Amino acid sequence: MLPASLWHPPPVRGGPPSPRGDRLGLCCQSLSDHAVGTDPPAGRTGQRQNRGMRTRLGCLSHKSDSYNDFTAILPDKPNRALKRLSTEEATRWADSFDVLLSHKYGLAAFRAFLKTEFSEENLEFWLACEDFKKTRSAAKLATKAQRIFEEFIDVQAPREVNIDFQTRELTRRNVQEPSLSCFDQAQGKVHSLMEKDSYPRFLRSKIYTDLLSQTQRRLS
Repeated sequence: MLPASLWHPPPVRGGPPSPRGDRLGLCCQSLSDHAVGTDPPAGRTGQRQNRGMRTRLGCLSHKSDSYNDFTAILPDKPNRALKRLSTEEATRWADSFDVLLSHKYGLAAFRAFLKTEFSEENLEFWLACEDFKKTRSAAKLATKAQRIFEEFIDVQAPREVNIDFQTRELTRRNVQEPSLSCFDQAQGKVHSLMEKDSYPRFLRSKIYTDLLSQTQRRLS
């Protein structure tokens, strides 16, 4: 034991604890409890457990709405992609939502933006429908239709999209006898939602404005 004259108390850090650090700590603790099998409080339903788990994971995967979020998911290497993307091309994304979706890098940028809003399921569903309509095998049609319905449309689906009850039930009936058009109404609803809601915010986002600045800076 050190003499009292040689012992010094540990320094105390000034300032209040970081709210972000506290949230991260709580998230990590919650995930740790889940991993070791801590029993949930009595009466908690499976639905509430799943929702809570998604919330904790969302806390840990906080997105920054930055240009880096876009370059991280580019279909090509970031530097190569930026060399291929012109300011004129990026500017045309503001012409219409469909122009944005039809461009490889526009689609990647929009997906990165939706991830910052935790609403990427809308785009993933739209893309799944586009892929579904290319199906030529009758044997695969029913399987793919059921998988899309269970993943995006059904009540409490893992990546449930926001559609009205009537559209959900119509799609449910369509999937019983699937055709290439069985998701058309649901896909149209989700497309309209993204076009009116997410797309205008994307055009004002840091991801898009930073991207335009990067392409312009490359030309200067």
